[in-house]
Amino acid sequence: MKCVYEASQSAEAHIIKSLLERAGLFAAIYGEYLQGGVGEIPASGFLRIMVNDADYDAAKDIIKTWDEASWDENAWRGETPAA
Repeated sequence: MKCVYEASQSAEAHIIKSLLERAGLFAAIYGEYLQGGVGEIPASGFLRIMVNDADYDAAKDIIKTWDEASWDENAWRGETPAA
C-alpha cells in the first residue's frame, strides 16, 4: 500500500476516503487514533490515506480534482451566480 494523501484533520481524511471509495478504490486511514495520544501538542502528519499500489495514480487524480475544485457558495442553494 502507498500513502496517497496526508490529511490535516480527521474530517478531511474521511472525505477523501469516501471520494476514493465512491470511485471503486480501496482506501484506508492510518494513524487516526494517534492524534488522541498527543494531547496539547500540535500534531501533523499522522493521518495518512493509503491505497493499493495499483490504484495510486487513479487516487492521486481523484484527489487533485477534488483539491482544485472551486467552491461556489450559491451552488448548495441551487442558485446561479450573477454574471
